[in-house]
Amino acid sequence: MNAMLQEQTETTTDTGLHPLSGNRMTGADMVVQVLIDEGVGVIFGYSGGAILPVYDAVFRYNHEHPNADGSEPLPLIVPANEQGAGFMAQGYARASGKVGVALVTSGPGATNTVTPVRDAMADSIPIVVICGQVPTAAIGTDAFQEAPISSIMASCAKHSLLVTDASQLEATLRTAFEIARSGRPGPVVVDIPKDVQNAELMFSGSSKLQISGYRTRLRAVTSSCLESGQCTEFLDALGKARRPLLYVGGGVINGEATRALRKFADAFGIPVTTTLMGLGASDTTEPLSLHMLGMHGTAFANYAVVDCDFLIAVGARFDDRVAGVPGLFASKARYIAHFDIDPAEIDKVKQVDWHHLGDLSSTLDRLREHAADIGFDPRGQGRYVDWHAHIADLKKAHAMNYDRNSDLIQPYAVIEAINRITRGNAIVCTGVGQHQMWAAQYFDFTEPRRWLTSGSMGTMGFGLPAAIGAQFARPDMLVIDIDGDASIRMNIGEMETVTTYNLPVKIVVLNNCGDGMVRQWQKLFFKGRFSATDKSLHKKDFIKAAVADGFPYAVRLDRVEDIPRVIAEFIAFDGPAFLEVMIDPDACVYPMVGPGASYAQMITGEHIASRDAAVAAESGPVEMF
Repeated sequence: MNAMLQEQTETTTDTGLHPLSGNRMTGADMVVQVLIDEGVGVIFGYSGGAILPVYDAVFRYNHEHPNADGSEPLPLIVPANEQGAGFMAQGYARASGKVGVALVTSGPGATNTVTPVRDAMADSIPIVVICGQVPTAAIGTDAFQEAPISSIMASCAKHSLLVTDASQLEATLRTAFEIARSGRPGPVVVDIPKDVQNAELMFSGSSKLQISGYRTRLRAVTSSCLESGQCTEFLDALGKARRPLLYVGGGVINGEATRALRKFADAFGIPVTTTLMGLGASDTTEPLSLHMLGMHGTAFANYAVVDCDFLIAVGARFDDRVAGVPGLFASKARYIAHFDIDPAEIDKVKQVDWHHLGDLSSTLDRLREHAADIGFDPRGQGRYVDWHAHIADLKKAHAMNYDRNSDLIQPYAVIEAINRITRGNAIVCTGVGQHQMWAAQYFDFTEPRRWLTSGSMGTMGFGLPAAIGAQFARPDMLVIDIDGDASIRMNIGEMETVTTYNLPVKIVVLNNCGDGMVRQWQKLFFKGRFSATDKSLHKKDFIKAAVADGFPYAVRLDRVEDIPRVIAEFIAFDGPAFLEVMIDPDACVYPMVGPGASYAQMITGEHIASRDAAVAAESGPVEMF
């Protein structure tokens, strides 16, 4: 959607008036009141001249409306930089399911949030970024700290809005939250000139922009219900299948459809594999869970995709990390069905035989109920007994494994040691790189919103600020950031944010003295030419850095025999804790589906059994990373 829809407003049909309806207030106070009305519990942001009126309004609101325990009703968390604020807002949104909010100034403050906004768009995360802007009259004059944020953000956000008419401020803000959380969620950016913040305005308490086209399209999708004929067509195909497989993506989590998905899978006895973003939609400890598929998915999940005859995609988009070669993906499947809420995803990458656009929970429940009404019970009839046995054999024969006798610390062993304590009951955040894939592969995920990672964008530096946001969203839960020595450097300034707010976040840095994932590609496909990826000569002492930033627990683990003791102490520590682990620098992420390869050709490494020998060849310059 494009910018500046604020020329018309409409009034919601809520019965009863807002208690402040008809009151006059400044634009800055109006921003704060709308945030309160929208249920915002925390703001992440860095101040600056163009946003100072709103910062002052937040200060005054907190001073005048303290909670019963004296705490602030709208705490404002200050990061090291605005990119950190954007990722904190994302962490909050991903962990809670609510809209995260970042509040930043104009110019460089706003442009620093471009990466978090694009990252949120790519992973369908609802955040609202409110930016200060130079006064309306100065826009376009190259004023101090001016940037055309609404134009910049229009290409990477779900929606971008510039408020040039002060009377439309309230409607614009309320609509921003509506757009961010509705349909396929995403980031919305609101650019507010300083004179609009200072203007004296009439508060409505209910006004929104007139975006009838968006609402009409959204209503058509969300209210769509499966007809009996569609149910029959799907169930007929399922009845003919002998090896059905559910391929589940992040849309199930974003759409709050986990309960419906699990009931659907259990009712029909269909094994489940998830994407990186879908981890937690299915309980990975269950017998029919195949954990993650894809480029670095489990071997048994990928082989199940090869072997299935009916693929059911739910809230997934056949992206290149799953279907790198679309024509070879699930090539034995005689029937493919696709459930989604976004029409743009249907047949975009992979042609399907059946699809439905609509709310995932109601759709899956409708199919399950229709099956019960007509007596369709493939699980009860034992139709998939052989398939279930085959899945069990795959999980046993091609289990995740590594060199358990190495004298060097293996990263997989560290994650297994943490997992034995957390047992799927912690929120795990990651940066991007090998450590991200190891965490995805070796942690258990029993519930949704406990796995927070930058999936589509693959943004290094995501993990630490996301963990901070997650801890504010879920103060009742253990939050762990699994990071790499290269990735954490990108936003290492947020170490101080952890201790400033005394957050009990646990940070693990798996240090292999380099850009491990890039090195792995260079090793496999570029004949070991490690161009610019060796960090062994860098002088960073992470323990001294953690101590300088106020971490009361800062420990380096460098002996295999100390893993159980140190991990137990680290997790049990009451407060912020930092653990650097010196891992085997040659540890790789396996399995791996190389560029241009099918799942049958994946490289499984020395310690995971493969059905077919795979050979890594040097790739050409056009191959995907």
